[in-house]
Amino acid sequence: MKNYRGVIIEESLADKKVLGQVKITSTRVSVVTPKHATPWLKKWTLHTVEIEAKKAGEMARELSKSLDSSHSSWYADFHNEADHYIVYQGKVLHIDMKSAEQYEKAKEYGISLGIPEYQVDFKPSIGD
Repeated sequence: MKNYRGVIIEESLADKKVLGQVKITSTRVSVVTPKHATPWLKKWTLHTVEIEAKKAGEMARELSKSLDSSHSSWYADFHNEADHYIVYQGKVLHIDMKSAEQYEKAKEYGISLGIPEYQVDFKPSIGD
């Protein structure tokens, strides 16, 4: 099974130690706009990460505990060619990338937390 790739926003983490447990392949800083719906921040530091397949479940649980609980509007996600982890504070969803139903539930949950709909635009992969 291939390793997972995803993005972790550094400012979403209450405990940044979790970043030391993943391989950061690139980093970029984005200026926060009203569309981001995080007015308490001026920037997002987006780390593209790689996570070993055998550690994906454990990493998802660690991320879930590390997300800032003072703001529920955070998530992190990572995927490989077959499945997708969508991680909210206190909740981990392990999704079959071909399941529209599982993605719809993940999207609805994110929106219920106050995450803008455009940020939870998860879609099943088609083909293969």
